[in-house]
Amino acid sequence: MGRIEGRPLRADAQRNRDKILCTAVSMFARDGLDATLDRIAKEAGVGPATLYRNFPTREALIEAAYRSELAKLCEAAGELLAALPPREALRAWMGRFMDYVNAKIGMADALRSLVDSGVNPYDHTGEMLRDSVTTLLEAGVADGALRADVAASDVVASLMGIAVTCGKPPQPDLAGRLLDLLMDGLVASR
Repeated sequence: MGRIEGRPLRADAQRNRDKILCTAVSMFARDGLDATLDRIAKEAGVGPATLYRNFPTREALIEAAYRSELAKLCEAAGELLAALPPREALRAWMGRFMDYVNAKIGMADALRSLVDSGVNPYDHTGEMLRDSVTTLLEAGVADGALRADVAASDVVASLMGIAVTCGKPPQPDLAGRLLDLLMDGLVASR
């Protein structure tokens, strides 16, 4: 949740912030660096002052948009486990990971400009992804569905390989088949 000077945002301010971030991800993925802050504000249905109050610079918006997408992906691990058996939750999370990577590929120019400005948006990405996969794997091991000898870092590396192979141009059918193959390798022998 966003904060201003240590205080939680009002509900309407949080909704506006969320709309801006969602629109920014979409527009940076679609238009790259041609997505202006004023166009993002207009498409999000907020005034430019609202956007600039939340994100005073382009870099701040790019970083927040990336981190927001990463946080949504990582939070999905627990949400999926609450709704699905662990094996199905892991496979569903892998599908969401591919969506996240495709958005990141679309935002490549914007993210590159952020890195060029001296900001590293990726500083905790690997750790957060490994933590999410660990949560999913541990649940699968506990219920006997998944192997206990697989490291989360190996699953993340495999997912990255699939993402690179299937990402540009997006090849969702191939990605789905490779994710299923990876899942087959994670299933515990009975």
